Amino acid sequence: MTHPVHTQWISLPTAGGAMDAYLALPPGGSGPGLLLMQEIFGVNAHIRGVAEQYALAGFVVLAPDVFWRQAPRIELGYSGNDMARGMQLAGALQPAEVLADLQAAVAALRTRPELVSPSAAPAKVGAIGYCMGGRLAYTAAALAGVDAAVAYYGGGIAGQLALAEQVRCPMQFHFAGSDAHIPPEAVAAVRQAFNGKPAEVFEYPGSNHGFNCWDRASYHAPSAALALGRSLGFLARQLF
Repeated sequence: MTHPVHTQWISLPTAGGAMDAYLALPPGGSGPGLLLMQEIFGVNAHIRGVAEQYALAGFVVLAPDVFWRQAPRIELGYSGNDMARGMQLAGALQPAEVLADLQAAVAALRTRPELVSPSAAPAKVGAIGYCMGGRLAYTAAALAGVDAAVAYYGGGIAGQLALAEQVRCPMQFHFAGSDAHIPPEAVAAVRQAFNGKPAEVFEYPGSNHGFNCWDRASYHAPSAALALGRSLGFLARQLF
């Protein structure tokens, strides 16, 4: 049986050179765009699986290779040397370059022929990301012109809340109930910064950082399922 989601690696032009990205097309062949931002472990099997998960729901999903300058298409595991390597790669990222890459990826996604809108309005593009990618989805909401964004346990967002004033699109945040990387006061700061804005902030009791990833020891199926449903509903309302 042919898989209903067509996937391929493509190359995107950026100011610094060509950046690879994983593209997943929905069974119907068209839909709104969704920029998928990776964790520190690369566009690995899990992120590709998430791309296909959202493509099955009707989105044209593009997952750019954030580490393309340092280690193109690297795929890492979740512990030991792989964890250390991912942290090293993330620490070496240059914010100006990453922002330029985000903007280039959004621009490239908007020009894809598969992007369509059910109305006469231009097709929309959202962003979703996990851990480091959650922070990058937040950055995309503030500085890359996406129409909606979802951030899962985005490390570092609480330290970048000056950007909140520049977020004009609806946002949804998902945080673990117990996260050694994101303390309760950081979650409270995000809530405060987005008070009065079109934003939702959810916490998942009994879960830890990385609860959405089925390849991690911290995977928590009840939280992942609930968050997925909320994310799909939010993105459907904002992008279709």
